[in-house]
Amino acid sequence: MTTRRRQVALRHVHESMVDLVAVINAPQLDEIILREAGVTLDRPLFPLLVGIQRFGPIGVVELAERAGRDHTTVSRQVAKLAGLGLVDRRPSPVDRRVREAVISTAGRQVTDAIDAARHRLNSPVFADWSDRDLFALERLFRRYVDDLVALAETSREQGGTT
Repeated sequence: MTTRRRQVALRHVHESMVDLVAVINAPQLDEIILREAGVTLDRPLFPLLVGIQRFGPIGVVELAERAGRDHTTVSRQVAKLAGLGLVDRRPSPVDRRVREAVISTAGRQVTDAIDAARHRLNSPVFADWSDRDLFALERLFRRYVDDLVALAETSREQGGTT
């Protein structure tokens, strides 16, 4: 049985996640991070490069699904990243018809600079948090994301959507 307090908490978690996604997806934030990192990159390429670094090697279709974009657009954008030397393209060892994108050495340098910029920009947010609170957020947020991923995978296996 779900208590009223639990229903309210679940609604607040959802609202917080919507707020977080809105902040993360704001084009102005990407520009701030890129500027702080000292990186010159077309803003639409930025999340794709980070996604390739995080999830690669990755095919264009999967990257497009993760980014919520059309795969033909993502294919062109990955080609731009490859042209800039930030990613390499290679045949998938599992399915030779699929060309995977993998972060290059130059791309890794860019994503390392972006990670360092994120750290500098986020440090003030957590400056007044206790270690206990920060570590609890880390643990619970990872648990939440892992459970959402598992739910999505189960739903896909059963032919549904999430």
